Amino acid sequence: ESYAQSIKDDGIGWVTIYDSAYPRLLKEIYDPPVVIYYKGDILPQDQKALAVVGTRKMTGYGRVVTRQFTKELTWAGLTIISGLARGVDGEAHKTAIEAGGRTIAVLGGGLNQIYPPENRVLAQNIIAGHGAIISEFPPDYPPMPGNFPSRNRIISGLSLAVLVTEAAEDSGSLITARLALDQGREVFAVPGPITSSLSKGPIDLIKAGAIPVTNAAEILEELETLL
Repeated sequence: ESYAQSIKDDGIGWVTIYDSAYPRLLKEIYDPPVVIYYKGDILPQDQKALAVVGTRKMTGYGRVVTRQFTKELTWAGLTIISGLARGVDGEAHKTAIEAGGRTIAVLGGGLNQIYPPENRVLAQNIIAGHGAIISEFPPDYPPMPGNFPSRNRIISGLSLAVLVTEAAEDSGSLITARLALDQGREVFAVPGPITSSLSKGPIDLIKAGAIPVTNAAEILEELETLL
């Protein structure tokens, strides 16, 4: 009871896998978290969600592509899921907010340990009526490197599909994409210029069966029966 009160005092809510409010899509994956901690609001409409992920070292091309897709997907009524990381993740969250939509950030540490620190303001903007930040880790748990692959399964688990806009061949976002495939979710990839090393990740995904896309309408058409 003392622990529960301390969490509540920090403005943090929680939901367990046994609760009706637990996200339905996440419950369907092989190893869903038993408890989700959150700040902000998780709404029924967030069941219609799509993950937008990619490199932390985003190029100008990656920024344009990420913003274009995210804006159009947001306008179509989809909640944007990502990981609050530098680069593509942060750009996806910001664009969803600017487009008047909702976004959910899945953290690789506790909610009192926002990482990276430069995205603390972004996290506050998300909480302030634009969605939620969530984590399976206790509020003060540090964002250690080993947490992030575990975090990625929640990003894909909350989503109908995953879109990779720009990524190197060793990008962590490819873990999210592969987890999505394991979870039976669709994966979309934006083919980029062949001269860029940050096009290698999407190209490899396309070779492995991901759907290449050049605009948001193609994604919406593929997901039509799920929306």
